[in-house]
Amino acid sequence: MALRFAVLCSISFVLLCLLLFTRRASSDVDGFKEKTLAMIKPDGVDGKYVDDIKKIILDSGFIITQEIERQLDEDTVKSFYAEHASKSFFSNLVQYMTSGPVRIMVIEKENAIADWRALIGPTDAKKAKVTHPDSVRALCGLNSERNCVHGSDSPQSAAIEISFFFQKSTLGFVPTHDEL
Repeated sequence: MALRFAVLCSISFVLLCLLLFTRRASSDVDGFKEKTLAMIKPDGVDGKYVDDIKKIILDSGFIITQEIERQLDEDTVKSFYAEHASKSFFSNLVQYMTSGPVRIMVIEKENAIADWRALIGPTDAKKAKVTHPDSVRALCGLNSERNCVHGSDSPQSAAIEISFFFQKSTLGFVPTHDEL
């Protein structure tokens, strides 16, 4: 009985530590503010939507903590979207993402990942125009491949994606995320 209790306590402790580590990895320690990656893709930058999108971000209570505008090369795009390499749309994605500069931002607030994803709307911009007409993708996206913006889909993806663009790592990881 005592052994069973000790095992349960140990498992509970490990789970609590994992929960706190995951939360802390994507949150600001003093206010539990979460960070996420927000990217305005080439059609958004070329279409002059950067100011409109940044206004939406700031008006929604986010703080932009880091920001760069960058022309992505083919190797960078292939590495960032590596988990999509075997999919039929991959070559179009690489061509699209290298067709012009992108604006990459780290945005922060409580519940940042879910709130940003709600603001950007469905991946398919055609669907967004019907089901989420006030979303960012309804504003400037064209379809599921040219959808104007990217948002991290989880705390783990946010941490990986932020470090991909803003902190050079020697870990040699491959970013994994579901969102285009």
